Amino acid sequence: MPRILLAGFAGSMGQQVVKLVASLPDFEITAGLAHRLKSSDPADYGLPASAKLYTSLDEIPADAADIWVDFTVPASVYQNVRYALENGYRPIVGTTGLTDQQEAELKQLAKEKGIGGLIAPNFGMSAVLLMKFAQEAAKYFPDVEIIEMHHEDKKDAPSGTALATAKLIAEVREPHQTAADTTESLPGARGGDYQGIKLHAVRLPGYVAHEQVLFGGKGEALTIRQDSFDRSSFMSGVKVALEKAADLNQLYVGLENIL
Repeated sequence: MPRILLAGFAGSMGQQVVKLVASLPDFEITAGLAHRLKSSDPADYGLPASAKLYTSLDEIPADAADIWVDFTVPASVYQNVRYALENGYRPIVGTTGLTDQQEAELKQLAKEKGIGGLIAPNFGMSAVLLMKFAQEAAKYFPDVEIIEMHHEDKKDAPSGTALATAKLIAEVREPHQTAADTTESLPGARGGDYQGIKLHAVRLPGYVAHEQVLFGGKGEALTIRQDSFDRSSFMSGVKVALEKAADLNQLYVGLENIL
C-alpha cells in the first residue's frame, strides 16, 4: 500500500487531501508536515492515529512514506520538493510559486535520482481544459489577456494556473504586446507581462479560484472562463496523480501531461 507524507495537512487544501485519501482503500497517510501545529494529535486533523507529525524537514526520516504530497506555501515549496527528491519520495505538488529555474532544477534532480512525480499549477479538470482550449484559440486570436481571481489568502500572484496558461499560449503565437504604446497613469494598471501577454490578479474574499482568458479579433471577441467554487473540485486531479505516481518516469509539470 503506497504511503503518503502530506505537507500542509492542516491547511484548507491539505484537509481536502486528507478526506480524499481516507476514501481510497489503497493509500494511507503515514506522515504529515506543518511548520506550526495547534495540536500534536493526528486525529484532530482527520489523520490516522499512527501518522507521524513533523514541523521541520530535518525531523523527517527518508523512509517515512513513498509519496510526498505538497500543498504548502510558495516560500517553502522549493525546499520541500528538493528534500523529497533527495530522499527518494515521489512528489505530487499542488503548491504554486515555483520559478521556471526552480522547476528546471527539480526536473534535473528527479532525472538524476531516477524519480518521477508531478508539479501541477491546478488539479481541477476544468482548469486543465481551459488551458488546452486557450492554447488552441490563441492560434487564431493572438491578442489575449488573462484575468485570474482568487481568495484573499492566496500568497502568490499571478496564480500558477494563469502563468501556465500564458506559457502555453506563448508557444503558439509570436511574442507581442497589444496596445504597446498605452500610457499607465497608475503604474501596474495594465498588469503583469509574460511575452506580451498581460496578466491581472484579483484577490477578494468570497472567491476560490477563477480564470478568464480574453481574446480579441477584428469585430469579434472570445472569452474562456473557468470557475472552481469549492476546493473539493481539485481532488479528482489529485486522485489521478496518486494513482499514476508509481508509473511516472520523470517529473512532469502540468496535470495534462499525465492524463
